Amino acid sequence: MRHWASAAVHDGNAALREATASEQMKALRTLGPYLWPKGEPALRGRVVLALALVLAAKLFNVAIPLLLKRAVDALAPHGHGALIAAPLGLVAAYGVARIGSQGAGELRDMVFSPVVQRAVRNTAIATLNRLHGLSLRFHLDRQTGGVSRVMDRGLSAVESLLGLTLFNIAPILLEVTLVSAVLWRLFNPLFAGTVIAVILGYAAFTFAVTARRVALRREMNRQDNLAGGIAVDSLINYETVKYFSAEQVEVARYDGAKRDYERSSIKNQMTLSCLNIGQNLIMSAGLVVVMMLAAAGVARGRMTVGDFVLVNAYLLQLYQPLNVLGVVYRSLKQSLVDYEQMNRLLKTTPEVQDRAGAQALRDPGGEIVFHDVGFAYEPRRTILEDVFFRVAPGCKVALVGSSGAGKSTIARLLFRFYDVSSGSVSIGGEDLRDVTQASLRSAIGVVPQDTVLFNDTILYNIAYGRPDATREEVEAAAHAARLHDFVSALPDGYETRVGERGLKLSGGEKQRVAIARVILKRPKILIFDEATSALDTHTEQAIQESLSRLAQGHTSLVIAHRLSTVTDADDILVLEHGRVVERGTHEGLLARRAVYAAMWARQQRAAEVELA
Repeated sequence: MRHWASAAVHDGNAALREATASEQMKALRTLGPYLWPKGEPALRGRVVLALALVLAAKLFNVAIPLLLKRAVDALAPHGHGALIAAPLGLVAAYGVARIGSQGAGELRDMVFSPVVQRAVRNTAIATLNRLHGLSLRFHLDRQTGGVSRVMDRGLSAVESLLGLTLFNIAPILLEVTLVSAVLWRLFNPLFAGTVIAVILGYAAFTFAVTARRVALRREMNRQDNLAGGIAVDSLINYETVKYFSAEQVEVARYDGAKRDYERSSIKNQMTLSCLNIGQNLIMSAGLVVVMMLAAAGVARGRMTVGDFVLVNAYLLQLYQPLNVLGVVYRSLKQSLVDYEQMNRLLKTTPEVQDRAGAQALRDPGGEIVFHDVGFAYEPRRTILEDVFFRVAPGCKVALVGSSGAGKSTIARLLFRFYDVSSGSVSIGGEDLRDVTQASLRSAIGVVPQDTVLFNDTILYNIAYGRPDATREEVEAAAHAARLHDFVSALPDGYETRVGERGLKLSGGEKQRVAIARVILKRPKILIFDEATSALDTHTEQAIQESLSRLAQGHTSLVIAHRLSTVTDADDILVLEHGRVVERGTHEGLLARRAVYAAMWARQQRAAEVELA
């Protein structure tokens, strides 16, 4: 079972492959507009002010050791630290510089925070909008938990990358350059050269080890996606798990994924410890060498004690940002991995798109025509072949046949979840590929077999059909769906929360919510996708009455398993293996004594056995 779960997740997340360095840098460049947001002068002003504060903080940092050196040199000739005006002033200036460095950093974060949060918000909106804009095939091929993890990590990466690139890497390089220049100017090139060599060695070691650690982190991400997908999948299918007493099976699947994650996490921590040890050795060795050079200079009289303090202070001061550099580089690499994966989602092209210049559907209530339609989810598996039929305005057409015959696929093509492989689908003489998806879908109302509700109130779920509807209109729709009396009897009425996927409501109650939602939407075309097949006979009859009332005056396409629900259809199409093999009215098809008649006879016998 674990093998199948892993394979499914791997296939479903094929598009979330690891990015190359080139792809990561291209993704990083897409953050530019967030650092200089168009049409946002206030945010741009904050970016400029934040950069000014960065520069101020680094200048204060460079000044601190210089002030300390001068204070030490001023105090040295006076024996036991005689307090005179000059040293006191230098000590005070030293304190002001330290306060200025810390204060400028804190002010920078305060000033820049709105820029970062706006970037995170805009990216989140763009990503969710893109995910909703992608085609059905994309979502069927991927686990929701894995995609959700990619989105969450990507948004965290946006926040990290903006701060890391602007306030860590660039300031570190600036400070190293300034310190090296000061040492070169005050002493001799050997000091500056030693500092630069230590920094380059530290950076090279850090980058080399971190590059290896990134591969481990990617594997941890993959295993994290797998574990998250398994957990979400098992919770979404909570009832199924209970039906088969499979709690321990699901826990075992989850444990297997987390065990792999645990092993990778331990390896990751071991390499982190090795990295930290190596960094400490390089920095300590460099500090010792520079301090020995300074000590030799003091002993020979070429340097003062203040110079010795200055060199020590600069090296210790550089140690902190260089130590952070390792963390920054690791975070930068990981954030690039996370952001690039989310950026790939943003760049994913929807399979179904509006053509350039597509117009709104002119006649939503016009004749529906499937003209020699062929369709395949993949080349090796043909679902529909040469399907032709018409649905006149206001008529009811039923699609019947065995499972896998292509009934639901026809509904998906009408809703344009997919485009046909051959032939065409039109409404009112307009090919669906030539009209906007928004206008098409606003003209169609769907009552599915399995109504999944949002974890919100009954009011919210009904009003989802038309969010701008008034409370009175929502209640009128509930009346029409025979739902109002049930809702009114609940302690919280329309404010009753329905639970995850509507689990607090029965199947019939959920279907009535779906019907009320469609009534409120006021579509011209209705699709009933086996809307009562999962209900008991008594509930089915009650729901069928509501559906019949809803269908009056509308063009209806009914996908049915139970033939007794479509006997009043104007036309019944019988599908087998993706082809229409019979069509006609209920009486006409029975008289032919062919496929439909055989299906009717089987269901009648089954009904008699059930009643007996």
